[in-house]
Amino acid sequence: MPASVLIVDDHPLTRSALGSLLRGNGFDVVGEAADGREAISWAKELQPDLVLLDLTMPELDGLGALPQLREAAPECEVVVLTASESEDNLLATIRAGAAGYLLKSEPPDRIVGFLRGVANGEAALSGAVARRLLERVRVGGSHGHGVPDAITQVLSARELEVLLLLDDHLGTDQIAKRLFISEHTVRSHVKNLLAKLKVSSRREALELLHSARQ
Repeated sequence: MPASVLIVDDHPLTRSALGSLLRGNGFDVVGEAADGREAISWAKELQPDLVLLDLTMPELDGLGALPQLREAAPECEVVVLTASESEDNLLATIRAGAAGYLLKSEPPDRIVGFLRGVANGEAALSGAVARRLLERVRVGGSHGHGVPDAITQVLSARELEVLLLLDDHLGTDQIAKRLFISEHTVRSHVKNLLAKLKVSSRREALELLHSARQ
């Protein structure tokens, strides 16, 4: 089944172009919204898999709408699509729970590729620097040490986030509530990160993390 997408942008031409691009590449565009308030209403009703969200909009901007979108549709992933290269905006959106931050200057095929990745639980960020920044913001918080390259290079940002929450002694249900995802999705991320780290249990994954930090 194709991933369903809600497009949120205050420019009709942009919404139309994105809709044509995504439909032509196998996505199911279920709705469009021109501002944050409209987006929240549609997200609650439609429960899309993905929300493609502009930042600069009237009524309620993307950053203000993002936490409410996550609450209205807990299973959806929000990807910001913006012209802003501001590091402050990037940090703020990731902290608010965005699964990605893409620039409108990206080629159309790369936008499609990024969104396919998000639909499969990956992060979507324009540029290598943004990817590093995402990892630092989302997984470096409560621990005084960064995550070693040996681990960050094989796990997606969401898998890293789950691993660090496991290290904070959170259970599957607690991680699901923290990340606004289902317990099934948490278990899927755990299964994937165990396979990528070539370990057979959560305990072994955490032992690997701790030894890599030393």
